[in-house]
Amino acid sequence: MEKLRTVRGVHDLLPDALHKHKKVIKAGLNVSSKYCYSEIEIPIFEFSEVFKKPLGNSSDIVTKENYIFKDRSDDELMLRPEGTSGVVRAFLNAGLVQDIPQRFSYFGPMFRYERPQKGRLRQFKQFGVECIGISNSMADIEVISLGYEFLNKLNIIDKISLKINSLGDADSRLNYTKALIDYLNDYKSQLSKDSLKRLSENPLRILDSKNSVDQKILINAPNVLDYLNERSKERFENVCEGLDILKIKYEIDKSLVRGLDYYCHTAFEFITDELGSQGTVLAGGRYDGLSKMLGGVEVAGVGWAAGVERLALMVQGEYINSPDIVLMAQTEVYNHLLLPIMNKLINEGFRVEIIYTGNISKKFKRANKINASFVVLLGEEEVAKKVIKLRNMMLGSEQLIDLNQGIKVIRKTLQN
Repeated sequence: MEKLRTVRGVHDLLPDALHKHKKVIKAGLNVSSKYCYSEIEIPIFEFSEVFKKPLGNSSDIVTKENYIFKDRSDDELMLRPEGTSGVVRAFLNAGLVQDIPQRFSYFGPMFRYERPQKGRLRQFKQFGVECIGISNSMADIEVISLGYEFLNKLNIIDKISLKINSLGDADSRLNYTKALIDYLNDYKSQLSKDSLKRLSENPLRILDSKNSVDQKILINAPNVLDYLNERSKERFENVCEGLDILKIKYEIDKSLVRGLDYYCHTAFEFITDELGSQGTVLAGGRYDGLSKMLGGVEVAGVGWAAGVERLALMVQGEYINSPDIVLMAQTEVYNHLLLPIMNKLINEGFRVEIIYTGNISKKFKRANKINASFVVLLGEEEVAKKVIKLRNMMLGSEQLIDLNQGIKVIRKTLQN
């Protein structure tokens, strides 16, 4: 029989890896809650239109990377490739337009069919935040600051740099897109196949190209900042000034764009060189047009999403699951008497493991292997006297003692 294995691009998370994932998510929830972002949970799958409408038919996520299926009602559903659309859809469905601003945090699995690489899977986790209903540039500064503090909380900020840019408003973006098309038209014969397709469908996405020939062509491409109107220019200057005040270092990167139509103004990415080609660990921007694309009124929004897998590769932290106390009996006859002791110790807040089988020597070897601090042993003498034998595994000492007294000894020792 062929050995069962996981589907390509998905991974099991064993305790050590899961511990790091939880550490990343815990840091995200901790920091975002201090910024008054409330946790929200959205479905793992939605009607495909939730993603198709805003992402557009030319988006890679729709054309190549989606997981679409039909249910028994013949409805077309999609496993979510990102979280923002679902959060904004939930915001609209709940009628929260009349109660803005709303600040949300979220985390969970996303799905994209792409070539698996280090830190890049087909099922992957994101932690994200969305600030909905504030059009002022202060919200942009707020979410970037939140992202910075999140990475700082993980003690990896010194390995990460921030890149920012502005797409401007709709008019600025339109003027820039025209200039970019005019420039790239002179190089149509040299552009990669993907970029040639994007030239007619979504030219800004060409700036994201990883093709070496495309990148050489783009060196002298028009700078989006040169096409910002006065309002957009002033707004971007305000964002930069806010980051300067917060002493958050950044680099303006003219090639940093968002190709989807609902994005505008600020775009930003936190990037590292610790993970090879998968260097972006947190990315976001302003998406004032998304709400209207999803069928609601136009509501401003800005946010970011971070790759949990990529951050987990960078964080330090060894998974430790050692019990405070191991329970064992001289013979299996007394195993059932360990159960009420276990319940009492757990209710007292201790971490407890029972070793049910094997001789006493093997049981103590197991207790040593899992770094137990104490062993509680029950044998004929202990049962007759209604006491426990308590061994301090750190000192090698042991004593016959009443269970309640033993709890006091264990607690005092572990607190020191």
